[in-house]
Amino acid sequence: MESNVFLSYGTLVTPIGIGIDANFKSLKNGISGIQQKEHAGFKQENWFLSTMENLQGNRFNTLLETALNDLKKSYPEALLSDQKTCFILSSTKGNIDHLAGDVFASARTLIGNITNNPNDVIVISNACISGVIAINTAADYLRYSGFDTVIVIGIDVVSDFVLFGFQSLFALSDEPARPFDKNRKGISLGEACGIIVVSKEKTTASSVEYLSGASSNDANHISGPSRTGEGLFRVVNKTIERAAIPHSEIDFISAHGTGTLYNDEMESIAFMRCELQNVPTNSLKGFFGHTLGAAGVIEVIVCMLSIEHQLLFESKGFEETGTTQEINLVKQTHPASVKTVLKTASGFGGGNAALLIRK
Repeated sequence: MESNVFLSYGTLVTPIGIGIDANFKSLKNGISGIQQKEHAGFKQENWFLSTMENLQGNRFNTLLETALNDLKKSYPEALLSDQKTCFILSSTKGNIDHLAGDVFASARTLIGNITNNPNDVIVISNACISGVIAINTAADYLRYSGFDTVIVIGIDVVSDFVLFGFQSLFALSDEPARPFDKNRKGISLGEACGIIVVSKEKTTASSVEYLSGASSNDANHISGPSRTGEGLFRVVNKTIERAAIPHSEIDFISAHGTGTLYNDEMESIAFMRCELQNVPTNSLKGFFGHTLGAAGVIEVIVCMLSIEHQLLFESKGFEETGTTQEINLVKQTHPASVKTVLKTASGFGGGNAALLIRK
């Protein structure tokens, strides 16, 4: 029989706050980190981004160091440095300033120096599903290895490399992202670092139980999702099957919801095929922007906040259905009974991932 796995808050560093409490307050008050950045584009265009102005020097390392130091306020040195504790780093691009070499080398060094942990840092870099896969992998490590604790770090920053790349794909929006809305124009890029502590024991009153997870690849296209939602359909059903719960027990879905035409359409089709179209659903991209490899981690943290506070956060930017399959988007933040949550992610290369957590 598989052992229990629990998720606890580490920290959350985003443009709308440093720490769990600060981010919760901003989310509850409807504050978005997305703002217009002048002359940010390849040809000096103005784009709407969710970035942090106070990241000095190497922005990736500064963000990571800020998050790790905040983590140390809540967790003792003995846990962070324990040989039975390991770290998983989820990032799409890593430290892009070191692109000519190892973009994850500096992160490994920082994690080791700040936490004194002796183990090799495990890196998961699988486009935008990295964060959800990292949490699923952490659960597997606890169940099938000698580790007692796995600390998952999701981090990415907005760089010219990333921004210009999405601009070349005509995927950026010239207004704040509006996931699933009929007037959506594309994504707003964002940057953040989220940390989740995954353990065999429930460490705090706000810890949630991890039920199951799965991943798939629809092999549809290097950047375009399956038009039928096949990969996401399969991965959601596999996740529910592994949890051995009925579909009716799912109280809320935290969708990927990038705000692009094809991603949102694909997700709506997949949720309809899974018979989950009536389950309350949101996308957090209107608050944080699309934070790439950090997205899955920071959005699971917000799911944990929903469970703790029995609150559903609005799908910011959504006003009117813009997908062929209508899903139950949360239009306003409101109290709700939230026990079991499904988190999904989809990304470049046809990747899809999902996990289930429960109060």
